[in-house]
Formats: sequence, structure tokens, C-alpha cells
Amino acid sequence: MTPVLEVRGLTKRFARAIVLDGLSFSLARGEVLGLLGPNGAGKTTTFLCLCGLLRPDAGTIAYEGKALGGNRGSTISLIPESPDVYPMLTVWEHLAFVARSVRLAPGWEVRANALLERFGMTEHRDALGQALSKGMRQKTLIAATVLADAPVLLLDEPMIGLDPRGQRELRDLIASLRSNGTSILMSTHLIESAEAMCDRLIIMKAGIAVATGNVATLRSSESDGRSLEDIFLDVTA
Repeated sequence: MTPVLEVRGLTKRFARAIVLDGLSFSLARGEVLGLLGPNGAGKTTTFLCLCGLLRPDAGTIAYEGKALGGNRGSTISLIPESPDVYPMLTVWEHLAFVARSVRLAPGWEVRANALLERFGMTEHRDALGQALSKGMRQKTLIAATVLADAPVLLLDEPMIGLDPRGQRELRDLIASLRSNGTSILMSTHLIESAEAMCDRLIIMKAGIAVATGNVATLRSSESDGRSLEDIFLDVTA
């Protein structure tokens, strides 16, 4: 598959700590790439560098062969682990804000309503952000970010805070986005979810990719027959 997003030698330091140490990977169109790793492995820092919220100390980030500049909102969208919303905007106003920010074509309301319906948020569309539970804030961010329709979507621990229905709908949504050509980079601590949803996996430790490949490749390269959880615990020990 032809890479849509290419990351080469990504390095980030905070004071004397090296958080990312020459990380390299590629993401193809319509691919779901899972980013696994223990706490402190550099997953969130990777996302922040990719979407332009952090400036890396070294390395390149290219989309379709061209280096990305500072304005990446139309190319890369991030759903962060912490679901922060505007307290004085309603659920619907969050979607409208995003639609106008990225200049969506008229008629976006149809898709916005469908996203709210999918996540069971229709009856909460007029609720203020400050009144939403953590799970509903997460659903609001997911709906608003997916509505923006960026070709590359970053999901940082997207299942945290979602109820079983929300998790099921998110899995179905990811499958739908993938079939429509959206490229997805997803971090998670839920190894079974990563195994079920991702085409390939990157296992990180201390800012370095210590294992890469699909589940079958990882199992054959590390040890036949072992679970992905066993492999993860071994390579990150």
C-alpha cells in the first residue's frame, strides 16, 4: 500500500528526557494502525507532534510525499485521551463550530445528526458541555472530529469513558471510515481491541518502536502460538 503519512526519525526531548527517539513509521490510505505501549512510551507525544501541537526536535512528517506545515487541521484530526469540551457550548454547537471552521459544504447537518444518532446523543444535542458526563464529552468530540472529515484521524485511547454501546458504535464507525479511505492511527491499552480492529501494530517502549507488523507477523517473529498480550509484555519488559 502507498503511504499517505510518513514519519521519519521523529525525536522529542523534554529537558534531558528523550520521549521520542528517532521513531519512524508509515500509514497507508484506508489503514488502521495501532500504537501500543506502556505508560510513558511516547504515544501521546507522537500524536501531539503529528497534529502540530508539539514541535519535534528532529525528524520529518510528510503527507502524500510533502512535508506538513503548521496548519494541519484539514489533513490530520486528533481525538485526545482527555475529552475536554467548551463548557458553554451545546453538543450541537460543537459540531456547528467544527463545520464552519473547516468550511464544510452545505448539508453537513444531515451527517452531524446521523453521528449524534449513532452515539445515542440526539436527546442531548442542546445540553451544555459543562453538564455532560465524561462519556458524553467523549462522544461529542468523536462526532465533531469525524464530521470534519480529515483524511488522517488520530485516536488517543478512544475507548476510555465509553459505555458498551459507545464502544460498539465506535468500532463500527472505524470500520466504516477505513472502508471509505480514512487512515487511522489509534493508541490503546486494550490489546484485544487492537488485535480486532487494527491492520498493523507498532509496539513502543521508551520512544522507540520495538516491534512492528500485523498480529500474525508479530507472533511468527517473536514466538509461534503465543498471545499478543504475552508478546507485548515480553518486548516491553
